[in-house]
Amino acid sequence: MTGSAIVGFVLLLAAAPLIPGVAVRAKSLATGRRGAPIFQLYYDLAKQWRRGTVYSGTASSVVRLAPVASLVTAVVAAALVPLDGDRALFAFGGDVIAFASVLALGRFVLVLGALDTGSSLPGMGASRDVTVSVFAEVALFTTLIGLSAATQGGDSLSVMLRGAVAGPNTATAVTLLALAMLAVLLAEAGRGPVDDPATHLELTMIHEVMILDHGGPDLTLLFYAAALRFSMLGAVIVGLFVPAWPAAGALAATAGLLLVLAAVVGVIEGTTARLRLVRIPQFLVVATVLAALATVLGAH
Repeated sequence: MTGSAIVGFVLLLAAAPLIPGVAVRAKSLATGRRGAPIFQLYYDLAKQWRRGTVYSGTASSVVRLAPVASLVTAVVAAALVPLDGDRALFAFGGDVIAFASVLALGRFVLVLGALDTGSSLPGMGASRDVTVSVFAEVALFTTLIGLSAATQGGDSLSVMLRGAVAGPNTATAVTLLALAMLAVLLAEAGRGPVDDPATHLELTMIHEVMILDHGGPDLTLLFYAAALRFSMLGAVIVGLFVPAWPAAGALAATAGLLLVLAAVVGVIEGTTARLRLVRIPQFLVVATVLAALATVLGAH
């Protein structure tokens, strides 16, 4: 654990709500609208925190624990991502498995919380989310395998991302890995064209309908956890392209590229139609194929 790793982790926690704000702003500009301020999520979090929470009479303690567990898993996963071009806050051999597992655990707990509300709509969203996760996790693991192959067997995100720049892999392999990871980000963070965080039609929602029965501080935790997952997965993508600079320069490059990535996600959302549910698995299968191709390129 280094001082720059601590600084990067704290900055990621503080700036997490800003990243979706940049994406929403870019989406608005791409569609010819003014849109909300980039700091709107900070205001929404503060507003929701001051509100009360109402629980269903059929719900158990799982509903109360789900938002906390979702946030904790997102924070733990973020602590495993290197942001300073060197090491993550917590780095150890095999932490790449812990990273993927913690993300899956967060999704699992969120699904349990949706099912425990006793409402049909969150249950429907949970079913859809599990379907998406089956394909998203395969794409994620294939991408991580490709990154490991490109860095000659690295099993830590800190080693893998540091080796992605100076290792023997080609620019083509890195580009394919970035595209595959971008598809995973869109699925994991509930962004378009996989999901639409701005929709108000329950029958088409995935993530938003899962948290429909939450409110107050619970909804604040869920909103922040979603923003942190977006930012943290984005940091993995931009880590493929951060030069091997000193810590301060690497942190600045990561921050700048992360803002650019958020704008790219916003443009994608604004210029593409949301995929039909039956097309989402095909979208993620394409990402898996890209990652598999990158694995072959990176291993040679």
